[in-house]
Amino acid sequence: MAESYNVKEIEAKWQARWESEGLYQVDNDDPRPKAYVLCMYPYPSGAAHQGHVRNYTFGDLIVRYRTMCGEAVLSPFGFDSFGLPAENAAIKTGIHPRFFTDARIGELKESVKRLGAVYDWRRELKSHDPSYIKWSQFIFTKFFEAGLAYKKNAPVNWCPGCQTVLANEQVLPDGTCERSGDLVIKRDLEQWFLATTQYAEELLSGLDALEWPERVKTMQRNWIGKSQGTKFKMAIAGTDDLFLEVFTTRPDTTFGMTYAVISPEHPQLDNLTKDAFRAEVEGFRIDATDRSEIERQSTEVNSKVKRGVFTGSYAINPFTGKEVPVYVADYVLMGYGTGAIMAVPGEDQRDYEFAKIYGLPIIRTVQPPDDFDGEAYTGPGPKINSDWLNGLDVDEAKAKATEFLVSKGLGEATIQYRLRDWLVSRQRYWGCPIPIVNCPNCGLVAVPFEQLPVLAPDDVEFLPTGDSPLASHPTFKYTTCPNCGEEAIRETDTMDTFVDSSWYFLRFCDPGADTVPFSTEAVATWMPVDQYIGGIEHAILHLMYARFFTKALADLGYVPSRIREPFKRLFTQGMIRLGGSKMSKSKGNLIAPTKYFDTVGADSLRLFHLFVGPPADDFDWSDQTEDVIDGCFRFLNRVWRIALGSAESFPGVTIKIEDRAADVRDKEILRLTHRLIAKVSQDYERWSYNTAVAALMEFTNSLYRYAGSGAQQETFDLAVDTLIKLLAPMAPHISAEIWDRRNGGLVHAEAWPTPDPELVKSDRQTLVVQINGKVRDKIEVDPEIGEDAAISLVLASAKVQQALGGKDVKKTIVKLPKMVSLVV
Repeated sequence: MAESYNVKEIEAKWQARWESEGLYQVDNDDPRPKAYVLCMYPYPSGAAHQGHVRNYTFGDLIVRYRTMCGEAVLSPFGFDSFGLPAENAAIKTGIHPRFFTDARIGELKESVKRLGAVYDWRRELKSHDPSYIKWSQFIFTKFFEAGLAYKKNAPVNWCPGCQTVLANEQVLPDGTCERSGDLVIKRDLEQWFLATTQYAEELLSGLDALEWPERVKTMQRNWIGKSQGTKFKMAIAGTDDLFLEVFTTRPDTTFGMTYAVISPEHPQLDNLTKDAFRAEVEGFRIDATDRSEIERQSTEVNSKVKRGVFTGSYAINPFTGKEVPVYVADYVLMGYGTGAIMAVPGEDQRDYEFAKIYGLPIIRTVQPPDDFDGEAYTGPGPKINSDWLNGLDVDEAKAKATEFLVSKGLGEATIQYRLRDWLVSRQRYWGCPIPIVNCPNCGLVAVPFEQLPVLAPDDVEFLPTGDSPLASHPTFKYTTCPNCGEEAIRETDTMDTFVDSSWYFLRFCDPGADTVPFSTEAVATWMPVDQYIGGIEHAILHLMYARFFTKALADLGYVPSRIREPFKRLFTQGMIRLGGSKMSKSKGNLIAPTKYFDTVGADSLRLFHLFVGPPADDFDWSDQTEDVIDGCFRFLNRVWRIALGSAESFPGVTIKIEDRAADVRDKEILRLTHRLIAKVSQDYERWSYNTAVAALMEFTNSLYRYAGSGAQQETFDLAVDTLIKLLAPMAPHISAEIWDRRNGGLVHAEAWPTPDPELVKSDRQTLVVQINGKVRDKIEVDPEIGEDAAISLVLASAKVQQALGGKDVKKTIVKLPKMVSLVV
């Protein structure tokens, strides 16, 4: 009888052995084919939760599988260790963010190792480590020198809860902060930006070739927001040199323009506002800045909320020569187009609502269908009320309208993007300091390489003031200019933490580099990442920024020119819900994996996450979850018993090894073995882990039936060893232990099995088993199976034994290969 499966002892043993033997450490000159598999590096919030378990189980399976397939797999791990939670903890507890963060890193690292996930820990990095800060700052200075990093005064998103600015991408669709949930407002501040818009077209076009979920690519396309349209100028009535420039995607509707609108932030607003209207305009401008972008873009215009005021000026419609009033309204944003629009209430719902409230004319320029009973009509149709455009369809009218504006020297066809430059300034302490000084003589000057890294002092006071603690430090901001040596002021803002995560995958390729952030040779060896794994919530933020960094660094010569994208393939795993909400630490609805590590083991928990459903789907953690995890544990124990020779606890079945020549039973199990290899290999490649687990469970049942009917030793050993190899990436600890006891050595160093095409061919027959006329089982068999072998398989079936209940079989009717009927 085999020794029982001691979960804690066996898993601890193999975790220590994998780390000590360095099976998953790879060098850049490894001669094997290269593969780079990477899970998004995590923020260290403490011990792992089920979301971590799910993510790292998927990644670890791929690493182990591809290693067994003969590849040198780069699988590093690191920590996105700057961030607001550590600073907020410092405000509450007085514990320095570094100590708080290092403790959380230790907790997360320990639980990741207990999961059995393997990494090349020699390449570990932390974004708050001075060696990493140095190179983040180096890259920033190079962006600054290239004009990709710049500082300007601009209206920015301000979170009152976090007391810092946010990038547009960090504001949720409802206008709230993604972290605190506070309503985001606008403030005018001098801030640092990275020029992502310089890469807008490449960021858009590059998506087509990526092997990413279409959902993610669509989200990025929508965020970049390419619009093809026309930009033109309108003269302001009563002036000789004042114009209002607008952008529109529908120049064909200009005959329907009945008013124009300018953004409250528009630099021309003061010039356009007549003295009699100035007080009202100024009051409205102040009021509008306190509204979120989502509120401002809402179509729900009503008389209780003032959405705009008249400036006193009139613009001249270039198509009709008529004067139209110019309003300032909150629903026009300075960040898109020119910050001013021509308003066509007949074809735009927001314009329609505004016109109804303010009593402005509504003119349709497209004939809607007879059954249209709506308000603004945005569909196709012939042009109406449009003079020389009448009768044309929309596309023809667009082209002709643009030609007219160009011919008059008033406008041009142009392309606009919704994408804005990335605001990276943060008024926080726990982030990478921006390496710039402000000199009264030289202006903004980058800190030279030999003075990097610029590190924040430890003796700061953490107060929720809205200013960086670095700004109030007695010495940090006072320095000298690297150019002229005069007194200068150091930048006290820190970088958005997404800067750190926008290039860490490059540093992993060459973590020991000390004269460059990474060598181009190392990057050329590993990049782009072959398989990237992480959550859908990063579709716009991290993934967009990482793409920008890769392209910019390639143009600056730090990344090989052929590498324009960081991640070749992307997989976004489904989220786990508890009580209808996503599991998260902030919501306090986490299920820790520790209790499972201590009872059923990491392998059972891993297997559950692989088995519960398609990996890309969300799932709910419920009362039934425990039963499924226990079922996975029972399955692994069945594998343990069949592989190591003890099947006493499986009712009615014994393992019988016969010294005989091969017969149809052996041919059958060989066929099933090779079909299993083909099935699991295919499922691993297409992320169908749940069906692969089901196939392994089904095969184990067949293996028990085979062993109970009398197995040939050589065939039995091949089937069991194949099962263990295929299971090894999923449940690595028990697989390693079984293999070591049966064969010696490391199963994960074995070659991945290859199916025999002849044995995989589908020429199977379903044998129906009846007892007293009722179907009790269905068994896949060889069409040429003999009567004795068929009866042996039937009697070895657990379902048949359960149905017989110990009764004697009085008669057996055999009609091969379709049916065996037992009469009791």
